[in-house]
Amino acid sequence: MATSQMDAVLFEEHGEIDVLESQLVSVPDIGPEEILVETRACALNRLDIFVREGIPGAELDLPHISGGDIAGVVSEVGSRVDTVDPGDRVLLDPRITCGECEYCLKGESNRCADEVHGNLGEEYWGGLAEYVAAPAENAIQIPETADFVQTAAIPIAYATAWRMLVSRADLRPGETALILGASGGLGTAGVQIAEYLGAEVYAATSSPEKAERARARGADHVINYEEDEFDRAVWEMTNKRGVDVVFEHVGKATWEQSIRSLANGGQIVTSGATTGHDATTDIRYLFTREETILGSRGWQRHELNAISELVWQGEIEPAIDRVLSLEEAVDGIEAMENRELTGKVVITP
Repeated sequence: MATSQMDAVLFEEHGEIDVLESQLVSVPDIGPEEILVETRACALNRLDIFVREGIPGAELDLPHISGGDIAGVVSEVGSRVDTVDPGDRVLLDPRITCGECEYCLKGESNRCADEVHGNLGEEYWGGLAEYVAAPAENAIQIPETADFVQTAAIPIAYATAWRMLVSRADLRPGETALILGASGGLGTAGVQIAEYLGAEVYAATSSPEKAERARARGADHVINYEEDEFDRAVWEMTNKRGVDVVFEHVGKATWEQSIRSLANGGQIVTSGATTGHDATTDIRYLFTREETILGSRGWQRHELNAISELVWQGEIEPAIDRVLSLEEAVDGIEAMENRELTGKVVITP
């Protein structure tokens, strides 16, 4: 390395946004099977907020650098690395797994049973810095024609949404899907993927401006949940049928309405509980309508590869709300916290 230090945005204690600060820190050392990547783009996620505030049961070594969605150029490689070279353009799969447990051996890396491992930006230093260290096996080669900013937006939001709608719910052309939080990173990905799959898309969002953005990104019908109860709106729009799939990641605040929005034989697929985990389920809906509840955790490598190829081929264009410098990263995080976005924030160190 020509330099031993780098600029980073980090926190030394858990708390509100004011604990974030810019510092000069040491460039991470790499092991024999790791690579050092010069960060060209890092997309923000609500996970960055949760990590900074402190996830119950999780202990971090502080100070900590968040940011899990990273695209960049390989700067150095470890002594045992022969799969990538310095100068290669790469997307980093944020999920670091053991590769040895029963789930990893079956290709179900999102279910890795080794609690020692985790995610870039969560258990490990992430991409809100000039450089990031990662296992070489987490590197995915980026085509020369691909854009770093769009590529960085893919993993956490788009790969999660792909697993939810494709692998878990098996959404088919002609089916109907309700996407909650349709203006955030994950919800926008859900709208775009559901539209790509040929579904009739219902999007729930919170303002006329966000509604227009959702329509532009593929939603056929938009519900302003600040003005209308979205389950009643769905019921009216579908002539009292309901939808085939509800894309749920909000949690307690929307769960009961999501259950009521389903058609006979419908499926609710959930990947999060932002507003609380202790939601109430009216079991009568489950057996009278034969509804199905599906959990969905992150993504597997083949799913990340699949959505990445679609992005690089121009089939899906990640929705970017704004691109900011590292010095402006806190402004982007604040905008995300205040729900002022209609797409991803991408930081370019």
